[in-house]
Amino acid sequence: MDFIQQKDLSCFNTLGLKSWAKNYISLCNETDLKGVLGLLKSGAPYFILGGGSNVVLSEQIDQIVVHNQLKGINLVQESASEWLVEAAAGEIWHDFVVYCIQQGWYGLENLALIPGTVGAAPVQNIGAYGVELKDRLDSVLAYDPLTQTERVFNNGQCCFAYRDSLFKHEEGKGLIITAVRFRLPKQWTPVLSYPDLQQYESLQPGLTAQAILEAVCDIRRRKLPDPKVTGNAGSFFKNPVIPAQQYWPLKQQFPDLVAYEQPNDCYKLAAGWMIDQCGWKGRQLGNAGVHARQALVIINTGKACAADITAIAKAIANDVMNKFGVLLEPEPVFVGAGY
Repeated sequence: MDFIQQKDLSCFNTLGLKSWAKNYISLCNETDLKGVLGLLKSGAPYFILGGGSNVVLSEQIDQIVVHNQLKGINLVQESASEWLVEAAAGEIWHDFVVYCIQQGWYGLENLALIPGTVGAAPVQNIGAYGVELKDRLDSVLAYDPLTQTERVFNNGQCCFAYRDSLFKHEEGKGLIITAVRFRLPKQWTPVLSYPDLQQYESLQPGLTAQAILEAVCDIRRRKLPDPKVTGNAGSFFKNPVIPAQQYWPLKQQFPDLVAYEQPNDCYKLAAGWMIDQCGWKGRQLGNAGVHARQALVIINTGKACAADITAIAKAIANDVMNKFGVLLEPEPVFVGAGY
């Protein structure tokens, strides 16, 4: 088990924030896992770090940082109708999606190029281009450091919701996810409900999962900055869901309001549209800014720390609240400092 004091985490978060872990553990195999479980049994505070794509790290983190880098992909079971595929938590999500398509295991192609690791995917219930993780997930395997027991959560037990799951809340956020299992159907049906895919010119009748994967990657690259070039955490705010009684007066006041009807007489608003209407696209505040092409993306303009990201996020949320009366919630987890 690789235990390091004062570990630089700047390269382990896609925002590229200056951050140091007081105590850092690299979790790479089963032997490491036993050591980590023994260390954390004492109740010492800890944080599980994956790909660092959905976190805002403070400059100094006093919690023990457990960097989950467990690897491995296995076909657990095959039936006449589906494949049951397991991926270790430390696998890079996009690499896993590509591998599945190469093996002929289709169904995850709409989720291509989402940054982060497999283990982090169910925490956030990642979703894109008409597909959410919950649509494909079978179960999550995890260890509880306090009870020293392995637990398995089926799809229903994960309590998935929009960008939410059990693993974001008290019962589940302390668990160390070790692997995730997916049920991928042999009778593959492409999901093309998202407008960007419907309009994508290269998708023709007889399309393949590989073609959808390539289209999704192309769309994402055109819309979103590469975190290796410009530090960012992807979409920074959730698209807020409001009841119809709040939506209709807003629609009357703002006829161009972008929204999508949801079940239970609710509407999901486009947070990026509202942020753009508040004049934030391309603006900078301190060492952070809003991307010039995508208002949902907060970027590190070079030397940002967590305080810079927090300041601009709060300023944006305040402006949206003042103009539209709608609360914006951040998607990333703030570690070491609150939002």
